[in-house]
Parts: sequence; structure tokens; C-alpha cells
Amino acid sequence: MLVICATDEEEKMLSKHFTDIIKTGVGYGNVYKALHNLDRNTPILNIGYAGSNNIPIGKICAVGKSMNYHPGVKFKEREYQLNGQYPCYTANDFVEETEITEPCLFDMELYAILSMGFTQVMSIKIVSDNLNQKQYNTITKGDSIK
Repeated sequence: MLVICATDEEEKMLSKHFTDIIKTGVGYGNVYKALHNLDRNTPILNIGYAGSNNIPIGKICAVGKSMNYHPGVKFKEREYQLNGQYPCYTANDFVEETEITEPCLFDMELYAILSMGFTQVMSIKIVSDNLNQKQYNTITKGDSIK
């Protein structure tokens, strides 16, 4: 299984436990650039930090469904179903507020991975912040979550 993460901090944390890691960089473009040559049947485990509206910082969450997040516009778009419990919304920017009230996660890569057509994807997110970029920077740069 190939482990996919986005940032240096995530890669550092994961390299203690995994050897086959690809660090994509943050966002859709970086995900595509890093993964476009991979066989779409490659088993992928996406692990990384995510913000949340109300899930406690440090909680490890298995993603249940993945959606693209664009609160300013509404249009029909595919939702991907995974085997976890928590919904994860992928945004193009750091999410600092939302009207969503159900416990959920916000990242910047998972929907991109899934929309590229990968068929065997699991995703684990570690809550780094509660929609607060300063919190995120403190947690991830301080390596507070091991």
C-alpha cells in the first residue's frame, strides 16, 4: 500500500511508521503532478492533518465520504464513499469558517486523489485545528501530534 501525504511535517511523522510514502504537496495541482503517472488500481492510504468544525484536536478520524468544498456556489458533483465515519470536504484554501454543523473534516487533497480515478483509497485524518490557521501552524510546526 502506498502512503500519500501532503506536507513535510506529515512525511516526517509518517516516515517513523511507513517506507513507501509520496509527499504530494498541498492542493489539487500538486496532487495531480505527484500522482498522475500511478496505476489507478494502486492501493492508497492517504494520511494527513485536517481541520474540523468541532472534532477535538488530536483525534484520529477515518474518512467516510469525500466531497469537494465550495460554499459560495452550488452544483451537482460526485461524492466518494470510503469506509470510515467522518465526512471530509476538500477545499482550495484553508477553511476558517463553515455553516456545516455535523462533525466533519476539511483538507486540501483527498477529493483530488479520488477524482483522479484511484479505486482503492482509504483516508485517515488527524485533526490539527478547529478552523484556525494559527492553531494549525502551532500544532504541525511544533510536532505536537506524534
